[in-house]
Amino acid sequence: MLPKSLKPKRTKTPEQALTALMRLAARSEKSSGDALRLMQNWGVEPTARQGVLQKLIDNKFIDDRRYAEAYVREKSRLAGWGARKIALQLRIKGVAQDVINEALRQIDDSDVQQRLCDKLRRKIKITKASSDFELRGKLFRYALSQGYDYDQINQAIAQVVDGFDG
Repeated sequence: MLPKSLKPKRTKTPEQALTALMRLAARSEKSSGDALRLMQNWGVEPTARQGVLQKLIDNKFIDDRRYAEAYVREKSRLAGWGARKIALQLRIKGVAQDVINEALRQIDDSDVQQRLCDKLRRKIKITKASSDFELRGKLFRYALSQGYDYDQINQAIAQVVDGFDG
């Protein structure tokens, strides 16, 4: 038995790719970019990929608007990501910018600020810093990595650090 890395790559015909993508999209939301990447990995001819994708869209198996809305809900509420990180990840997945902007409008700003403060309160407890300046810098970088805006971060850090008794 050959190791997985040495096995020849199995290619799919456009019909096989369509069937496989219908099955995958029925189980969980997929973006058009996800579908195109999978077809590329499966060795589907480049000329056939758009046709397969169009069939998936026409049959409502793939809908980037629906995908983006679900992605924003999941990542903002459950993972606690900020709008910048969500938008970047959606762009990487091949979702159009206007669809991303529309999906991001569903995020409630008051919830975002509260979520960020909660994340920073948890982070402050495990962060080692020798000064207030160093602590604020570490918290700021952490919040940036989570995709929040500068104004949101400054406001949250002021609220959290000033109320922290270490």
